[in-house]
Amino acid sequence: MSGDLPLSAARAGRLEVLAATGSTNADLRARTADVEGWPHLSVLLTRDQTAGRGRLDRRWEAPAGTALAVSVLLRALPADPAARGWIPLAAGVAMAEAVAAQLPADAVALKWPNDVLVDGRKICGILAEAGPDTVIVGAGVNTAMTTAQLPVPTATSFAVQGVAVDEDALLHAYLTALDRHLTALAAAGDARSSGLHEAVTARCATIGQRVRVALPGGAALEGTAVGIDDEGRLLVEVEGAVHAVSAGDVVHVRPA
Repeated sequence: MSGDLPLSAARAGRLEVLAATGSTNADLRARTADVEGWPHLSVLLTRDQTAGRGRLDRRWEAPAGTALAVSVLLRALPADPAARGWIPLAAGVAMAEAVAAQLPADAVALKWPNDVLVDGRKICGILAEAGPDTVIVGAGVNTAMTTAQLPVPTATSFAVQGVAVDEDALLHAYLTALDRHLTALAAAGDARSSGLHEAVTARCATIGQRVRVALPGGAALEGTAVGIDDEGRLLVEVEGAVHAVSAGDVVHVRPA
């Protein structure tokens, strides 16, 4: 099943490729009780996901063969629950590093909290789902989508960027970086000491941008993103007051 991904299979705790499925996150969640069979850094992957879900319960769909849906099971978690809040950001920066390795001529950045942008357009979205003792991180990467197949004008793909992606190299690099960031976070106990805060901040295109944040409950903020705090929250300055945003839909406001 994973013979076409030898590097990734060697790096993952376990790797299975599904011909098609509704949701790799849901499928992997159903396997978490089997601790020995599905160890830390186990992966479910498909190129045909029919009922994926993004942040804010949005549906994530792509024509078969044009995107990778990758779910990773994390069992080696930081002891401090507060540090676990950095896992989605760790996944985002790990994927950004993996994408950048194959698009060296493009600007690859992170949109808080964990969308990966290429030249300002989204190539990957990430959704982390926490259980009592595990976290499942799902990523949807636009690989072979044409311009006509992109869901929105603000999206892109490797194909649109003119690159035939090496899926095995991409997944191997992602798993390696994700494991490196999480191992350092668990060992240090906090994002600053581990270097994760610095890595995310350096890669984050949201910092310094004028942003509009749709908050849970219907409220909204508009101001300038000025940083990320020790808990991974986005700091937004509005008329001299700084607000810490832990969850919300962030839009980079383009100049008129």
